[in-house]
Amino acid sequence: MNQKEYFDNAAKTWDKKFLTPKLSAFLEKLIPQFKLEKGQNILDVGTGTGVLIPYLSKAVGAEGSVTAVDFSENMAQIAKTKHVHLKNVTVKVANIQEPTFPAETFDAVICFGVFPHLENKQKVLENINNMLKPNGKLVISHALSSEELKVHHKKVSAKMAHAILPEQPEMTQLLEQNGFTNISIKDEPGCYLCIAYKSG
Repeated sequence: MNQKEYFDNAAKTWDKKFLTPKLSAFLEKLIPQFKLEKGQNILDVGTGTGVLIPYLSKAVGAEGSVTAVDFSENMAQIAKTKHVHLKNVTVKVANIQEPTFPAETFDAVICFGVFPHLENKQKVLENINNMLKPNGKLVISHALSSEELKVHHKKVSAKMAHAILPEQPEMTQLLEQNGFTNISIKDEPGCYLCIAYKSG
């Protein structure tokens, strides 16, 4: 089973397994740290069932917009159905490892819970940098530290064991090589948060 099939199959029970009160409380504290602003255009990469969508939608307000993408049709369909009432949200099936949007489209790109699963990280960061406006922001985040994530994915399946976050020096180098600057990384139990800016 490849990654896409795994997530297509998991979509139906995803929220039941992962959308817990604990996660909701974590997101309430996490999203303000992204420092999003009213009126911004945001891309939510690997949206899954759209767990971040309500928070992002609220952060940018009616004058802003959230575009949420996932390469799993089943995940995207659930996200679309759940959030159809939010007028500033668009959900699409798309693979961020391919050039998906025109240059300088977004003020911020959010990768929550998805970065380890992206096989060609170099290409992804290149694409994201191109899609961001000058001085735009990239946020890579998880509800686990990089170490906790490593342990978690090993438990899930042998095929997931490779889905890890690069260690801090490697992540910094990867971001710098792809045109990002002003990089901050917080990696502690129960939270990973990396914020980087497109060179202006």
